[in-house]
Amino acid sequence: MKDSTQCICAVEKFLIKFVKTDAELETDLDKWLYVLKNMSRIDKIPVYLRKPIFEKLFSIAEYSNLSKEEKTMYDRSLKYKWDNKNVLDYALKEGIEKGRHEEALNIARELKKDRLATEFIAKTTKLSIEEIENL
Repeated sequence: MKDSTQCICAVEKFLIKFVKTDAELETDLDKWLYVLKNMSRIDKIPVYLRKPIFEKLFSIAEYSNLSKEEKTMYDRSLKYKWDNKNVLDYALKEGIEKGRHEEALNIARELKKDRLATEFIAKTTKLSIEEIENL
């Protein structure tokens, strides 16, 4: 516990001494220190901080500032979004599989018209012999 308290105090002292303006930021460390020191005053992500890590940080900060009711609404909207994405992904996967199966059936029909061996058609299309015989 003492070590983490000392670490936090050291960071706070370092931030107090950090006086660069946004125009003076050169390194990622400068940007991190600037954000940590000025987060409460930044309304939206400045262009020079448009990196995924800073966008994630701002997203977390925005979420943290929501009321309990707003967080509940936000969480529900995310769940709804994820559920819809999963439904669409599943439907897409099923549609692709069905399309591939239909294509295999069409190929099998054509090969069957040419009187090729059922075993060859099954091997080529990955359909069962029963499926091919029922065409």
